[in-house]
Amino acid sequence: QVQLVESGGGLVQPGGSLRLSCAASGFTFSNCAMYWYRQAPGKERELVGGISSFGGSTNYADSVKGRFSISRDNAKKTVYLQMNSLKPEDTAVYYCFAARVGSWGQGTQVTVSS
Repeated sequence: QVQLVESGGGLVQPGGSLRLSCAASGFTFSNCAMYWYRQAPGKERELVGGISSFGGSTNYADSVKGRFSISRDNAKKTVYLQMNSLKPEDTAVYYCFAARVGSWGQGTQVTVSS
């Protein structure tokens, strides 16, 4: 069955970096645009950004543009979210989403705090 497993979250100080990974299985990953979302406590889930099926195109929310970067390795069936210059307002549970199959991962917590 379709499965998305995020990893790489944790506690980081403001200004620090983290790289999240999302490992996919159960569908043709290379045919599927992938997205990262996040949900902070008490807030709605919001789009962080996305990447096209072969990685030629990315897009980002204004709030993370210039700090976050999405990439993918179709051979490994994995999508990545590189987060730099992290701010306390980036604290959230981060989810990956497979657009073509409409599936979500379980999420990984990112906490930015000193």
